[in-house]
Order: sequence, then structure tokens, then C-alpha cells
Amino acid sequence: MSAKIAVLAYNLGAPNSMKSVEPFLYNLFNDPAIIPLPTIFRTPLAKLLSWWRAKFASQIYTELGGSSPLLENTEAQTQALEKTLKSVLDEHEVRCFVAMRYWKPLLEETYAEIQSWGADRVIILSLYPQFSTTTVGSFMRIWHLHQEKQSHPMPFQSIACYPILPGFIAALAQNTYKAYQKASESGKLVRVLFSAHGIPQDAVKAGDGYQFHCEQTVQAAIRELVERYGMDEFDWVESYQSRVGPKKWLQPYTEDEIRRAAKDGVALVIVPTAFVSEHSETLVELDIKYRELAEEEGVHEYHRASTVSTDPRFIHDLADMVIRAVRNPIVPMNSAYNGCEAAFCPREFKRCVCVNNPDWQGALK
Repeated sequence: MSAKIAVLAYNLGAPNSMKSVEPFLYNLFNDPAIIPLPTIFRTPLAKLLSWWRAKFASQIYTELGGSSPLLENTEAQTQALEKTLKSVLDEHEVRCFVAMRYWKPLLEETYAEIQSWGADRVIILSLYPQFSTTTVGSFMRIWHLHQEKQSHPMPFQSIACYPILPGFIAALAQNTYKAYQKASESGKLVRVLFSAHGIPQDAVKAGDGYQFHCEQTVQAAIRELVERYGMDEFDWVESYQSRVGPKKWLQPYTEDEIRRAAKDGVALVIVPTAFVSEHSETLVELDIKYRELAEEEGVHEYHRASTVSTDPRFIHDLADMVIRAVRNPIVPMNSAYNGCEAAFCPREFKRCVCVNNPDWQGALK
């Protein structure tokens, strides 16, 4: 029976103008998944932090011409995804929608758009390959808040994570290999630095599976590099970037590994493992700030692998997850699952929203 299937793809979001930098930061810091304090304390703190950080963040977006390309790049991905889905799911009417967590289009706007379209069912697709309470958990929390306000909530399924999705890994490994070949032209030993966005260590200790997922992504990429490209024994390190504030975040820090690479006299290839499209963390932090650090420290061969973006293999496997969810639901409606269908996550990750975890709803509280 034909149905209207809405695919809701979501990401972090980013300012679309210099004026939106501070309100974007306010939305970020006012999220209880980011600052886990009662509202009475979190909201004034978020106002103070967003005002203080805006002057630094504005420099980043100035480097990008005044706005981030994240929304544009995400829309390119969803357009490619929708085209693939329509070619296969011809028994249904399919439309892809985009929502961002901290800036426009916010979920409230997109939710109303999906309702107006008359969707019979929603497939919520994370554009974060690895799960974290600070990303997927945060978005699913506000999704459920919107659902609770409705007299007739929309049936949905959520693809919460896919850290070892074959198409994602294949594209990631190929981009790594291309950068590795270029770095090898220097004649120096090349070190591959797999860099993911960091989160506080406290979150991981509380049951967030993000670090485990990042490690699974890196291990899968290494297997692909060995098996497909013959990189049997290469020098590699996994690290974490974008640390903010005084708390201890996941280590080692990317900037520390850049300094260590300088001491070791190696060429460096930086691989963004937790980002699927280009935005400020890749175009400014990796391409400009960390490159400047590398040159200051003495790393003169600094190369960065591209994100997977609209690589056909990545888009194909995103579509495949959606198609399997539509045609052969492997999880109850109004729930979430690991898109790789591999229940390999240890059960101690109590804050994971995956249906493989019997306590998954606790991640939303």
C-alpha cells in the first residue's frame, strides 16, 4: 500500500550569517545535553557563554565568508539521497527533509513542514555516524518533546548510528589513501591522524558510547586501507579535536598529536572521522588553525582527507538503511536502532538510544 514517507536528516547546524553566531551559540549552550544543569542555572550561563564565545567564533565564520556551508552541504546530501530513494521506493511517495539542532532550519519548523506535507511515517536519519548523547541523544530528546505535544504523533523510526557502515568506511578509506599518497611524495614517514570531534570524559564515564563508536570507525577504516590499498603497516593515531572549556575531554587531543608529529619528524595526514560534510571544524579548524599550528611546530607536510560528502557509496548505504527500515521494519515503530544492524555495543552504554539497549529511553531523560 502506497504511503508518504518523510526522511528527516539532521545535523548540528551552524550560523548562516554573522548576526546569527551568538544566538546559535546560545542554543548550543542552553542544551541540557551540553551543559547538564537545571534550567535556572543553565540559561543565564548559556547567555554569558554565548556572548563571550561569539567574538572568538565570529573569527571562524569570517574565515568562511560570514556563514557556514553546512546547511548547503547537507541539502546536497539529502538531494542525492532522495533521488536514490525515489528510484527504488517507487511504491511510495518519498521526500527528504533537513533539520538542524541549533540553528535554522530548526526541528520545530521542519516538523511542521512534514506534518503539512501529510507524512504517514517518518524515518529519522542521523548525519552523525557515531552515537553520542550530545548529538543524536540531544536531537531525539527534542523530537520526543514535539511528539508529546501532538494529539496524533507521527509514527517514526530512527536510524541512530552507523559507525561501520560499509559505504561510509569505503569512502573514508579512499579519501585517506588519496591524502596519504600525496603526503608520501615528500619521502618522509607518513602518520595518519584520525581526528574526531571530542566530548567530555564525564559523558563517556556516564555511559555514552561515542568513544567506542569512534574506535570502531577507525578500526574499520584501517582494515579497508590494509585490504583494499595494501597499507599493511602504516603509522596511525586516533585523536579528538574541538575541545572547549576546562573539563577533561577525550584524549589524546589533536593539537598535542600535531606537536608530537613535529618532534618525530613525520609528514601528517589528518582524517575527519566523525564529520560527513565540510563545515567550520574541517574548513577552519583543520585546514587553517591546525595547519598553522603544524607549520609553527615544524610539520611542513600537512595534508587533510576530504569528508565523505556525497560520495555515491555513502549515499547508497544511507539509502539502503532507509529502504530496509521502510520495507522490512527490524525495530518497533517509535524507536531507534543501530543502522548497521550489528548489536556490537556493550550493554554498559546505558545512555545509548539504540533499541538493542533495553534502557535506551533513559538517554532521553
